[in-house]
Amino acid sequence: MNRSAVHLAALVTALLAGPALAAEVPAAPPADTAYASIDQLQQRMEAGTLDSRQLTGQLLQRIERIDRAGPSLHAVIETNPDALQLAGTLDAARGAHDKRGPLYGIPVLLKDNIDTGDRMLTTAGSLALAGAPAPRDAGLVERLRKSGALILGKTNLSEWANFRSNHASSGWSARGGQTKNPYVLDRNPCGSSAGSAAAVAAGLTTVAIGSETDGSIICPAAMNGIVGIKPTLGLVSRSGIVPISHRQDTAGPMARNVADAAALLSVIAGSDPRDPATRDADRHATDYTKFLDPNGLKGKRIGVVRQLAGAEPNADRVLEESIALMKAQGAIIVDPVKLPHLAELGAPEITVLLYDFKHDINAYLATRQGLGVKTLADLIAFNRTHASEEMPWFGQELFEQAEKKGALGDKAYVDALARAKRLSGPQGIDAALQAQHLDALLAPSWGPAFMTDPVLGDHIVSGDPTVGGASQPAAVSGYPSITVPAGFAHGLPVGIVLFGAKWSEPTLIAIAYGFEQHAQAWQPPRFLDTVDGKPVPPGR
Repeated sequence: MNRSAVHLAALVTALLAGPALAAEVPAAPPADTAYASIDQLQQRMEAGTLDSRQLTGQLLQRIERIDRAGPSLHAVIETNPDALQLAGTLDAARGAHDKRGPLYGIPVLLKDNIDTGDRMLTTAGSLALAGAPAPRDAGLVERLRKSGALILGKTNLSEWANFRSNHASSGWSARGGQTKNPYVLDRNPCGSSAGSAAAVAAGLTTVAIGSETDGSIICPAAMNGIVGIKPTLGLVSRSGIVPISHRQDTAGPMARNVADAAALLSVIAGSDPRDPATRDADRHATDYTKFLDPNGLKGKRIGVVRQLAGAEPNADRVLEESIALMKAQGAIIVDPVKLPHLAELGAPEITVLLYDFKHDINAYLATRQGLGVKTLADLIAFNRTHASEEMPWFGQELFEQAEKKGALGDKAYVDALARAKRLSGPQGIDAALQAQHLDALLAPSWGPAFMTDPVLGDHIVSGDPTVGGASQPAAVSGYPSITVPAGFAHGLPVGIVLFGAKWSEPTLIAIAYGFEQHAQAWQPPRFLDTVDGKPVPPGR
């Protein structure tokens, strides 16, 4: 982009500055509003005790107090400058919409890799994309607006969705800084959908959208104590989303409860001519709230993948407690279940991602006008020129490895893709399910959140099941998964993950909801400065 250091510093200052809020910030915004469910908020709106403009104003004030002051989470990278005006318009039209959906007037935050054709930027956390807004809404944003949802702002993320360096600190971006975990502030929120997860957990929004290539919804949702759904690849449009890989990328809901996540998925699921992968989505998309059965565990056959456990004692304890609860509610637990080829997924996956990233990011950049970068090579050069802002903690070796890859017709790519999909899907998840006639597979999502360490990076290894992550099989196969809060360890949330066959979202949601209703594991964050430390008071 060839900006001088002075101009770049000014840009950073402007981007990180929040909107001026003239209203007096209350000492304690109503907790029942901050943490209310979609259904509770809609009931209040129908009763006339709340409207969308009031709710939006309260959340903007809460962002100012908690995200930019007080605990200073750095979860929200930008608020929508038109949010209050849009909310007022929705309120004025509420009576004219007899068939309003559940998201009408409900604030939603979007991960900052999702295009909006408005005054907000879409940057994937990078200053390289901060020159101009995207030209149009992403496909899922079009669906959200059509449903009457209110786009409240954009959330911080691991820059470039954690696909720039193997030594990155999750939740850090040059544009947004380091996102904190609202439960314990010196702990990491995981990534790459760090800001979306932290914002939902902290009551800065009702619901949010994240995106996942491998673990980027499941891990932050688990470590921030919320629900995250990674849908089947092709159920939700990826048009207008900054990509890593069209073979694994998907957006998905992040919420404090399964019902809200199901309502959000119901709105964003469906076919989009801009994303060929969604050609079958309309045949499978449905109202997922129909599957919110408090007895959803009864009779379900659930297999425990012990290969994905055993790495962290707190996660294992919570898993055992969850299994006991499931049995008590009528689930049939098959334990253990072997997931074939699990250790063989890592090598072909990274080969596919590196090839796809070069191809897909170049295609995406061609849709953006007013930027000084047009290719991956341009991004590499930008980062080198602005290394003090973009690379103070870690480098861009993944960018450089991807740039060296050839076309998607290369034999190395074709072979790796075929192997990854075969071993993760038909010979992996499908084989495990069919062998024991299972409805779903179960594992710990992750262990408790690790310390944020910008010097050494995350204390996990992506795709390595020995460190407690269970996202890889569903991510590589393109099958759905859902993480649900299941317990705590030293004040840090611990979740379980359920995953299953392609298009099995209804079954997973029923199981997750049945578990949630009996586990009652969610608790609001306390914003502790460290484990067993003192709460950090909100700004005033």
